Amino acid sequence: MDMLPRCDANYVPLSPITFLQRAASVYADRTSVIYGNARYTWKQTYDRCRRLASALRSLNISKNDVVSVLAPNIPAMYEMHFAVPMAGAVLNTINTRLDARSVATILRHSEAKAFFVDHQFIPLARDALKELVSDSCDSHNAAEEAVSIPLVVAIDDQDVPTGARLGELEYEQLISLGDPRRDAPVKVEDEWDPIALNYTSGTTSAPKGVVYSHRGAFLSTLSLLLQWEVGTGPVYLWTLPMFHCNGWTFTWGVAARGGTNVCIRATKPGEMYRAISDHRVTHMCCAPTVFSMILEAAPDERRPLPNTVHVLTGGAPPPPAVVERIERLGFHVTHAYGLTEATGPALVCEWQDQWDALDSGARARLKARQGVSVVTLADADVVDPETLARVARDGRALGEIVLRGSSIMKGYYKDAEATAKAFRGGWFFTGDVGVVHEDGYIEIKDRSKDVIISGGENISSVEVEAVLYGHPKVVEAAVVAMPHKHWGETPCAFLAVKGEVKEEEIIRHCRKNMAKFMVPKKVVFMEEGLPKTSTGKVQKFQLRAIAKSIARKEEEEEKRMQREQVVAMSRL
Repeated sequence: MDMLPRCDANYVPLSPITFLQRAASVYADRTSVIYGNARYTWKQTYDRCRRLASALRSLNISKNDVVSVLAPNIPAMYEMHFAVPMAGAVLNTINTRLDARSVATILRHSEAKAFFVDHQFIPLARDALKELVSDSCDSHNAAEEAVSIPLVVAIDDQDVPTGARLGELEYEQLISLGDPRRDAPVKVEDEWDPIALNYTSGTTSAPKGVVYSHRGAFLSTLSLLLQWEVGTGPVYLWTLPMFHCNGWTFTWGVAARGGTNVCIRATKPGEMYRAISDHRVTHMCCAPTVFSMILEAAPDERRPLPNTVHVLTGGAPPPPAVVERIERLGFHVTHAYGLTEATGPALVCEWQDQWDALDSGARARLKARQGVSVVTLADADVVDPETLARVARDGRALGEIVLRGSSIMKGYYKDAEATAKAFRGGWFFTGDVGVVHEDGYIEIKDRSKDVIISGGENISSVEVEAVLYGHPKVVEAAVVAMPHKHWGETPCAFLAVKGEVKEEEIIRHCRKNMAKFMVPKKVVFMEEGLPKTSTGKVQKFQLRAIAKSIARKEEEEEKRMQREQVVAMSRL
């Protein structure tokens, strides 16, 4: 059997860009994209992507060149997920909430050959390019790596008046110049070739470039469609940024099922309710913070749901109380766990039929668990990070969540040291602390850096946050470590609330629902809400800095009072 040949007839490299060609054939006249008043069919989307790929090649964009884009969830952003790899290039979608310096860092590190910019972000892009030019001028040392300035292409929104143009080229003009008959899409020769370069959020350190392969993206896409049981023709609302893990691969997945992409520029309560109502949305993805936006929407923003909306959530563990409330509105929640390095979700809380008989609170608690590996992931486990021994399946023994499979990243771009550190003993180490329950379902307890160690006891900030969300006035909650001279660290809770509530009330609530050592020693109310990344993750590094400042001020105040007491005693 070893002599049997491998040829073009029985071996084709896996790539998610093949989903678009099939969609154009099978679902040619079905609506592919809705954006404001604009409508496209799958036949039209395929033609536009081929034209854009042709135009990119005419601009000397070649195999493995990086093409960056700074844009919200608009048709151009969607089309580039196919057009860029069709040209043989690598797509780099940039977080729109970054500052100019961070965008410049990504452009420089990725060596982007082209930079597509939506009109809304022209000021940000212009400042980032100035940073690049400045760096280029400063690179006078011959031994220093040269800084290249990318070709800039402006994306002018169809529904918003054109702003000041950045660069000489415009997106729609570029598409009109492409000739798909002259330039066929570049054939994927090796499924291990890169398809995307995504940078980690960089909330705790400099962002790292995560490289996805065509194979990994293909398998991850199929996994999520299967695990989420997505049927033919879903109507998918883009509330999750496409720049986050390529929209958890649903940029490619919606094409695979011949669905409709409903694009909105901003994830706002009114826009979400309106899109769901007008287009009968069936599926959407989001971080748990979006649930709070939906739940707290003003009466004039709300609309009744025309049908059940299936929601895949991740990015942070959803509090059971929030899951229970959102499902009462007509949303059906599935919880997934993943990270940029895993090409999006790697674990999903696969539902068991026997759980249907449980009450709503018990079902919500089960749904809050991260679950089991997706079908195309080879393995997932929780291990001792030093010995690599598996932890006990008792729901209590802590360890680090590790993953193995073809959907895991190729590695960190230009960072062999970080890549080697992430891959050890045949596993990818996530940096997340979790447990394994008796039924084999994994539950995250914290990021390793977020575990609070108080008097020798490990406190899961996630568990404390879940209790806080059980208070009827708490809208958002985050718990971090605050330095303590006796215990080392103690929990400090940061809350966004509705109505009036006092610190004492929150602490009483916690004392009734958790062990004494876990109760927050300090509660801080955030009037403007918690600081978050664009994907809805709470930026705990900012909260830790605030907690340290509070602890320092309290310690200084205590010392001042002690000095005054000593002075008073000396006068007796």
